[in-house]
Amino acid sequence: MHILILILLLVTFSCEDTLRENNEKTNLLFVASEGNFGNSDGAIYVFDGDENIQVIEDIGDVVQSLLVHNDKLYVAVNNSHLIKIFQITESGLSLPGIEILTDNSSPREMCIVNNKLYFTNWNTKNVKVLNLYTYSFESSISLDGVPEDIVSDNTHLWVSIPNIELYDKNEGSSVVKINITTGEVVENYEVGSGPNHMILDNDLLWISRTFYNSYWEAYYGSSVLNIQTGEISIIDYGAGTVCGGNLVKLNNQIYRTANGGVVTLDTDLSLNFSSRIGNYGSLYSSGSDNQSLFLGVSDYIAPDTVYIHDEVGDQIGLLSVGVLPGDFAVWEN
Repeated sequence: MHILILILLLVTFSCEDTLRENNEKTNLLFVASEGNFGNSDGAIYVFDGDENIQVIEDIGDVVQSLLVHNDKLYVAVNNSHLIKIFQITESGLSLPGIEILTDNSSPREMCIVNNKLYFTNWNTKNVKVLNLYTYSFESSISLDGVPEDIVSDNTHLWVSIPNIELYDKNEGSSVVKINITTGEVVENYEVGSGPNHMILDNDLLWISRTFYNSYWEAYYGSSVLNIQTGEISIIDYGAGTVCGGNLVKLNNQIYRTANGGVVTLDTDLSLNFSSRIGNYGSLYSSGSDNQSLFLGVSDYIAPDTVYIHDEVGDQIGLLSVGVLPGDFAVWEN
């Protein structure tokens, strides 16, 4: 009798362990290595935990941004003027993927709504609309300026316009609201000079800003727009503040890159340096999946490094990647 009970217990625990293993999620981190401008040596690094399971090299010139949606990875390659699309599996990206030329448009940032890829373009000053059923372009939305970031609330697109003309020291100062159904710009918001990266968190659109004086010295600021009321708050940090262009959401708080790491933005948009995570002299980029923080550090010579911090700020990982780690995306199976 005792032997039978022991056998039953062993079988039960064995089944539970197998079930637990089968239910474990696979999280993959994708890191965009921009590569050296003009050399077409941009790459994507794929990590399962701290294990580098795949590297896709020579994707093109300046791997600008990554986006994960429905088990696919979308890649905008700025100076090669193309969008790459890869199927994601537990072992990485299925090759060769799909390549879509954008007609010399210089694609930058992307979002997806209702199976359509919307992405901003420097050269053509517009948002292009790619149908993800047919992989054909449906339309484009012309803009009065050079766009950068794009986010959506599923009814409207929000696009930052940091430049009037390309490389004009970020003399643009607006974020435009676009009706997705009609493709028309329905509102223009003046949010301060040089709006770049944005995060839409419920009704608040957070905006990082970078602009330059006549000597190309960088100045920084932040803004926040209530998309329901239209109320805008703007702050300039002035010269001498070492910031950066990225915003991240971590542990349900909004952070901005500053002084070699990220710091929270207080309600008045001031930088809370007491909350800083990371202290890296050559910080190039930051990203987050709300639970982990990714900080890309670059000396412009490969290999470069990505430092991973948890939601309370502790460093939990260090990854070696190609030159200029500029963007990050996470896939959860």
